[in-house]
Amino acid sequence: MLEGTSPVLRREGSRKAPDLSDYNAHLLEFLHKLRLPIWLESSLQIKQAGGMQRGKNDTVDAFRIAEYAYRFRDQTRLWQPPRPVIQQLAFLSGARQRLIQAYNLLAGPLAEQDSFINPLLQKQLQRSSRKSLIALKEEQKAIEQQINGLIQNDGRLKELFEWIVSVPGIGSTTATEIIVVTNEMTTITDPKQMACHAGVAPFEYRSGTSIRGKTRVSHQARKRLKALFHLGAMSCIRKEGELRTYYQRKVAEGKNKMLVLNAIRNKLIHRVYAVVRRKEKYDKTYVPTLA
Repeated sequence: MLEGTSPVLRREGSRKAPDLSDYNAHLLEFLHKLRLPIWLESSLQIKQAGGMQRGKNDTVDAFRIAEYAYRFRDQTRLWQPPRPVIQQLAFLSGARQRLIQAYNLLAGPLAEQDSFINPLLQKQLQRSSRKSLIALKEEQKAIEQQINGLIQNDGRLKELFEWIVSVPGIGSTTATEIIVVTNEMTTITDPKQMACHAGVAPFEYRSGTSIRGKTRVSHQARKRLKALFHLGAMSCIRKEGELRTYYQRKVAEGKNKMLVLNAIRNKLIHRVYAVVRRKEKYDKTYVPTLA
């Protein structure tokens, strides 16, 4: 590490916002207690900024991290810990997600094999898994109650949560994830940044006249958030409303269904940020006033 620079922690994997449920949370807390300035950066960002690279070991990695910190010291973004209630919310949200994954891992095969295995064997398998599935559901409900309690007992979180869930298509799980990811809407303050972070912002891939790739979203995204916005978009097109009308009109015009769904995801993100900016619940009849 270069003298006089902030400790740069490298996160493994794709470029995404810090996840407080990751193992680096303990190190971050320890360094913060020492009052050290911390710059948290993606390993992919450091790798791509270094150009063509050959070879890899701990010594080389340390040098590359230090070189990155020196070259981009004017772009230093010091990490600040979220409030304790947000940290609790992040851990509970992560635990809920793991319980859902465990439930689906156990229940999925039972539903898939129902039509082609012996009925007696299927009933036996369902009986053997029944207690585990019930226990997983009960644990999930208990965690959801804890999450709701944290939100309802904190004035700022309760207000923010009510604004966000007022947007049609945005449920409590999505609202919780948004609050955690953005640290109460303070770290990602622009809807375009959020669309990029969630992997729903389309990017053009074109160069001159020889390269004309399709406009598509980037795979470098927070997949969990993208999935939640997708579920919200699917919910909107299944029930009567302007977004369903919009979807049907665009598909009738020949637009690709997934492109239209992606546009709806973007609309949901912009609406979330609009209600937070106005500090009031969503109103579909709202008309912005001219300055």
